[in-house]
Amino acid sequence: MKRVVILISGGGSNMVALCRSMTGDHPARPVLVVSNDPDAGGLAKAREMGIATAVVDSRPFRGDRAAFEAELLKPIEAAQPDILCLAGFMRILTPDFVNRFSGRMLNIHPSLLPKYPGLHTHARALDAGDAEAGCTVHEVTPVLDDGPILGQARVPVRAGDTEETLAARVLEQEHRLYPAVLRRFADGDRRPVAL
Repeated sequence: MKRVVILISGGGSNMVALCRSMTGDHPARPVLVVSNDPDAGGLAKAREMGIATAVVDSRPFRGDRAAFEAELLKPIEAAQPDILCLAGFMRILTPDFVNRFSGRMLNIHPSLLPKYPGLHTHARALDAGDAEAGCTVHEVTPVLDDGPILGQARVPVRAGDTEETLAARVLEQEHRLYPAVLRRFADGDRRPVAL
């Protein structure tokens, strides 16, 4: 059984979708949810599901990513993860951290990569007049939002869409895509999932 640690910064809706999926004959189980924000709503949701939580507040480490990551590694390594899932974790990780978990760390990003890495993806898709948007699950590499793509889900852009309406429809697909990719990945299958 693969051990999964999930990193969050906010409400944790993707974390909840992942944890709910890891039951029955699923090859993985959640063992820890870690947040860089002590007020992240996802922490309470994880505890309600009986999953251990840890907080490493990033604020005291402003300007010193190496020191923050040294603290972040402590609860993660104690949990002995086989897989790390970034689920709305809003910190950019250093190459040293990423390389430590090379081939074992996943992220979900709210665009059809390689389009729109970074922030404000929905606004950028709307500004560009794109006919579709979506989300991508990829392996994490030292280059931001650039690792091998493990799955994508496409969402049509509708007339009159705002950032908020588009984001809400993309998020629905994130909650389907990320669990599907994790299940396949935990089985050792890196073929991309398309929804």
